[in-house]
Amino acid sequence: MTPEHQRLAEANANQKPWRRYGPYLAERQWGTVREDYSASGDAWGYTTFDQARSRAYRWGEEGLAGFCDDKQLLCLGLALWNGKDVILKDNLFGLSGAQGNHGEDVKEVYYYLDNTPTHSYQKMLYKYPQGAFPYEQLTQENAKRTRHDPEYELLDTGIFADNRYFDVFIEYAKADAEDLLIQLTVVNRGPDEAALHLLPQLWFRNTWEWGYEDYKPTLAATGAGTVRVAHQDLGELTWYADEQPDILFCDNESNDERLYGRPSPSPFCKDGIHNYVV
Repeated sequence: MTPEHQRLAEANANQKPWRRYGPYLAERQWGTVREDYSASGDAWGYTTFDQARSRAYRWGEEGLAGFCDDKQLLCLGLALWNGKDVILKDNLFGLSGAQGNHGEDVKEVYYYLDNTPTHSYQKMLYKYPQGAFPYEQLTQENAKRTRHDPEYELLDTGIFADNRYFDVFIEYAKADAEDLLIQLTVVNRGPDEAALHLLPQLWFRNTWEWGYEDYKPTLAATGAGTVRVAHQDLGELTWYADEQPDILFCDNESNDERLYGRPSPSPFCKDGIHNYVV
């Protein structure tokens, strides 16, 4: 019996919760019926990609290389910034059903490389351009095309010319059912030196704004590169970072001022880290 067979046996016998944490985090929550509160049922257009960084979701979360518990209470993901983009890269960009000439379509380059049945190990590769991500170019060119034309993809923009991109490898491993290890490996494929900012993210889904309960879990810095994680359903956990980086905090609350032109519920809204870094 392999170690993975042993983990499966323990999970199936309810001896250890090996499946509690896994890649259950959506790559895209914006532009879906799950977050549509429009009077007309405009699921494609109510929550746009541009609004995603500023809107606190109700029914789920999204993230790049995301990982979470099976109730999606505690989420982990990765944000990237190449010093050129106008926003952090922390979710996948694409076109909605109305924008794409063949319907909804992700406009990124990424690969799922490995995963075990209990998610005791998984690996992903994301290819991040070193130049400014061509959001407008992709949107406008696809809008010009008909259903009879081919789709205009990220590779067609020339953003990867001369291999000017980063290979970002994200690995998750479990030392135990609730002891998670994360390793980030970056390779510059281009001919020149280039800067890349890595921002591992940890956050709670907003479960307190919707009229069911007002309990708010907490994240608190307890030392250099250390965060205490407390949730009534998950207990108390600790998040560690090897390199003792600066730790940035914000609330998972909508930026109502940006979205609706009215005061926000918190001075430190969901997009606060975007605004601070970029």
